[in-house]
Amino acid sequence: MDHNLSLVTTLAGGFAMALALGVAAERLRVPALVGYLLAGIILGPATPGVVADLTIASQLSEIGVMLLMFGVGLHFSLRDLMAVKRIAIPGAVAQMGVATLLGTLLAKLWGWEWGGALVLGLSLSCASTVVLLKALEARGVLDTMNGRIAVGWLVVEDLATVLVLVLLPPLAGLLGDGSPATVDAVAGAVESAAPVAEASRSVWLTIGLTLLQVSAFIALMMVAGRRLIPWLLWQVARTGSRELFTLAVVAIAIGIAYGAAMWFKVSFALGAFFAGMVMRESQFSQRAAAESLPLRDAFSVLFFVSVGMLFEPSVLLHAPFKTLAVVTIIILGKAAAAAALVLAFRYPMNTALTVAASLAQIGEFSFILAGLGIAVGLLPKEGMSLILAGALITIAFNPLVFAAVKPVRGWLLERYAWARRLDARPDPYAMLPMSTSREYLEGQVVLTGYGRVGQRIAQALKAHGIPYVVVEQNRECVEDLRKAGAAAVCGDANDPAVLIQAHIANAAMLVVATPSPLDARQMAETARTLNPDIEIVVRTHNDDESRLLRGEGVGVVFYGEEELARSMSRHVVERFKPYDEDIVPARH
Repeated sequence: MDHNLSLVTTLAGGFAMALALGVAAERLRVPALVGYLLAGIILGPATPGVVADLTIASQLSEIGVMLLMFGVGLHFSLRDLMAVKRIAIPGAVAQMGVATLLGTLLAKLWGWEWGGALVLGLSLSCASTVVLLKALEARGVLDTMNGRIAVGWLVVEDLATVLVLVLLPPLAGLLGDGSPATVDAVAGAVESAAPVAEASRSVWLTIGLTLLQVSAFIALMMVAGRRLIPWLLWQVARTGSRELFTLAVVAIAIGIAYGAAMWFKVSFALGAFFAGMVMRESQFSQRAAAESLPLRDAFSVLFFVSVGMLFEPSVLLHAPFKTLAVVTIIILGKAAAAAALVLAFRYPMNTALTVAASLAQIGEFSFILAGLGIAVGLLPKEGMSLILAGALITIAFNPLVFAAVKPVRGWLLERYAWARRLDARPDPYAMLPMSTSREYLEGQVVLTGYGRVGQRIAQALKAHGIPYVVVEQNRECVEDLRKAGAAAVCGDANDPAVLIQAHIANAAMLVVATPSPLDARQMAETARTLNPDIEIVVRTHNDDESRLLRGEGVGVVFYGEEELARSMSRHVVERFKPYDEDIVPARH
């Protein structure tokens, strides 16, 4: 018997069911997200028993979308994206294009109209950032080069999807199948060509106006928001109240999202995303992320529960082959396209397979797109059920797909000569060029990591004329350094072969400025095995890491960031010549 639940009971039922099924999912070694979706299915109208209030659930899910996108923006780093831009941007755009084309053509074979087919294709093209981050963290590869490429790839997908969310409503009339706007346009076409041209101009005028409003909002956020939001957080932080700080973070996130929708006709998702991205510029960004995380997680759960309420389980019985086709596009079509693109950029096979596994699922943005497609009358209800079925199945199987990366790579290398050629092809940036000057091969500084601290140290070394070799996993960074005339090697400094290529055996000093300072143990062991007299300087993030590495005798240890970069640079330079503060470039 159906019951119209109140807000309190909807919250209680949704959280309780999500908790129970989320725990069960984790014990079965599948993402908890699967449990949240199943909770929504059980509470939804398509299954017997208690039926939650869909109106209340949908409004709660809107808050979930805002906070979810706020979290994405809060962790979005333009610097990280630029580090892998040469593969992430063209790769993500091309892969989304391939997946969208496959999904659209598949839906057209089923007899769908172009609008619904396009929404289905777009929904299948974007993977879940939440699922990816959890998968990479579970395997300890989030901070590796493969992990950065995968995350950068999905950030580009997220941004492209946000643009689609903006453009879809004004294009709905043009793509629709039977909406009043489309019917009027067709009727006018019979009478005269002029109304068609007028309708076309109206559509383009709407798109132009929408893009103008979005541009105005983005400009306002980038100019005024970047100054106002950090100032506001500083004023609240001065009160010393944790409660007020959390309230300020949530109020900014939801308030900007609401204002963007009301005044600029921008989606809640885009407004919240830019609120998070601007807040990242504040010195309180890490605290804001930590304070808002519990609330974001809670309402994100409600978002997935509300999405599950829209699922029709009968689609698995009535359209099993359609469901199978959707899952095939997600797991095989997207993965194959991504792997081929990564290999085309001359990255190793392991990177290609890792990125392919990362994209072999769909998630939150697919649901948002599908929901918008239904709201504007483009996507049939069957489409939402197929997308949800595809998400449930691919998210559940994603851990298995990741686990298959290593055996699949081994199987390909064992059976196919082309795979061995691809895997063994030399990386031109994995070793120093033959023309490298001798000053970079003996008595040089080997600098591992070229982030903010590494760059400051490199600037100080360059300003004082001290030769150094950079070891960095980011291939694009190494390429840029080579073009600028610097000596650089691409690879993981934890690998002894990479340090050997940087001529660590003849170096005067090893400087560890990587984001994971505990890796210094392996680097120090390799360096001292090959060069017992080498001096080692290590960057850490906190007192605990500092005490641990000092206790193990790894080397001279510094911690912090700005002051660390200055003092660490001075220490390194003074081992070779007097330090001159005046010639070190200022930090920008």
